[in-house]
Amino acid sequence: MPISAKEHWQLSKPAITGQNGLVASQHYLASDAGAKILQMGGNAVDAAIATGLMLGTVEPWMSGIGGGGYMTVYQAKQNRVQIVEFGMQAPLASSPADYPLADEGTNASDSFNWPAVTNDTNIHGPLAVAIPGYLKGMGLASQAFGSLPFSKLIEPACQQAELGLPLDWYSCSKINQLARGLRQYKTTTETYLSDGLPPTAHAEGLLSYMPLGSLATTYRQIQAEGPESFYTGTLSQKIVQDLNNAGSKISQEDLNQYQAVITDPLFLRYREHDFYVSGELTAGPSIIHALTRLNSLMPQPPDTPDENSYRAFAESLYSSYENRLLNLGAGQGHSGNTSHICCTDQEGNMVSLTQTIMSGFGSRIMLPDSGVLLNNGMMWFDPRPGGPNSVVPGRKPLCNMCPVVGRKSNGDWFALGACGGRKIFPAVFQLASFIMDFNMDAGQAAHQPRIDVSGTEMLSMMSDLPENIADLLKSHYPEHRVRANGVSPNLFALPQLILQSEGQAQGACFIPSPHAKVSAA
Repeated sequence: MPISAKEHWQLSKPAITGQNGLVASQHYLASDAGAKILQMGGNAVDAAIATGLMLGTVEPWMSGIGGGGYMTVYQAKQNRVQIVEFGMQAPLASSPADYPLADEGTNASDSFNWPAVTNDTNIHGPLAVAIPGYLKGMGLASQAFGSLPFSKLIEPACQQAELGLPLDWYSCSKINQLARGLRQYKTTTETYLSDGLPPTAHAEGLLSYMPLGSLATTYRQIQAEGPESFYTGTLSQKIVQDLNNAGSKISQEDLNQYQAVITDPLFLRYREHDFYVSGELTAGPSIIHALTRLNSLMPQPPDTPDENSYRAFAESLYSSYENRLLNLGAGQGHSGNTSHICCTDQEGNMVSLTQTIMSGFGSRIMLPDSGVLLNNGMMWFDPRPGGPNSVVPGRKPLCNMCPVVGRKSNGDWFALGACGGRKIFPAVFQLASFIMDFNMDAGQAAHQPRIDVSGTEMLSMMSDLPENIADLLKSHYPEHRVRANGVSPNLFALPQLILQSEGQAQGACFIPSPHAKVSAA
């Protein structure tokens, strides 16, 4: 009998309320930075941008300016929801021939279902890097929706980059966990494994800081010249030279031509609620499919989730993943190092922002002259040619992100999203149901047990699920497991949630992320 590790502790994070705006993110320093922007008179988009930029300096294994993402924005005065799309893009010179299939196997190292590629060149190294869209997206969002200059929004991240990466037990454990991959590349080794070993936290519990190479200088240059400098300025030339020296196919033309765009969201009228989510290249269609299926399986929700509710959750997820694999492309990653941010301001504007560099530390390529840690977005593509998600020059791949904004039937708004690869949309789907079907507040939703169905037959249940519900699920789904919602491994995604009601917001960061925090303006 295999023995699973036991964690004998209980984690909880109380919901936070505020009248002048809230910021929820996966790191307390990032949430605090966003809250200070709100205090300076910035709006929810300003706060989200500042929070996201800060995350790139305090959790670089999760996200940063070398990645991409999606932002869902609700403008209260206009009563309008829009999407800022800044996903990563295949280089114009990329080709399926760059990713020859291995003799057997799948990309199990990052839990993808694509066939394995020889030497995992789509997972790490220079050919794994896709064109980053992050700064294009932040610049566009700031220009279209922000109220403060971009130079002010990046200032907290500049200061943190100059100080360095905060080293506590969790950040040290993440570097240790990923050290074998980091040591394959010179600049990441010099930065994160400077003496050949992962760092250790201060024995007295005090913070120490790890220098982040040239990242602070790069942030200051972006502050002075604007985010466009990453794509067309002198900074872009430095980035392309470093990329080419490393063996990447990304060219100056790739950076020059990249465009972030503002689009309309996908929309679902769910019962009497309005549900807005990101577009066709995200998990947005899947969560809409799951909610539509849930509506038919559970036409009259009970007062609280019961056995039949969780059975309906499971059936809706199985149905949605079957549709996703058949019609939208298969094998979206089971694991992923992504960040999610939710923000609201005193005007009622709301932002749901998901950003990522993909795997832990992305491609593991850190550019020596700029300190930028780059994504491994080419892993999102099917290495087999001719498919709907195959490698094509200039194509943007399918992904798992689904930043959500919704309006309940009583007029209350909510922002919701998560990180966690293909665990993202099952978590967001259930939380949306907790909010809309069962009228839970942020604190109740945060502590309501969840299940996960992520594209295989396996059904995972949180260990605090009531026994009668767990027994019913076990009887219907032979492939099942019961696991704690623990720090590592995380099997149920890491969501963020803010609810806005009559001028007061309530936010929750979901366990078990140790750094996550909701900060009030």
